[in-house]
Amino acid sequence: MPLLSSAERPKTDYPALIQGLDQDLQSNPPCHPRACAIQDCLTKNGYNEARCAKLVDALYECCQAFYKNNGNDAVTASCPKANLLQLKMEQRKKGIQ
Repeated sequence: MPLLSSAERPKTDYPALIQGLDQDLQSNPPCHPRACAIQDCLTKNGYNEARCAKLVDALYECCQAFYKNNGNDAVTASCPKANLLQLKMEQRKKGIQ
């Protein structure tokens, strides 16, 4: 399932797109609401990732839970592969975007 274009997504506030970890894990595909929230934020902020950092962190939180529940070989279109996710999370902790 591809990400929807900004014209196809309902106009909502970013936190409203993120419902709760359990709910976002059960979405199809898993973590999709969080990926959509990032896409909306980037579009509305001129693709300035710094303005959407909390949403990226929220997506990574969801993806980490997804891999914990399903194993590192699991696949969802909304998340990077498990090994890349770990690298990105380590980089973000060190302040490397």
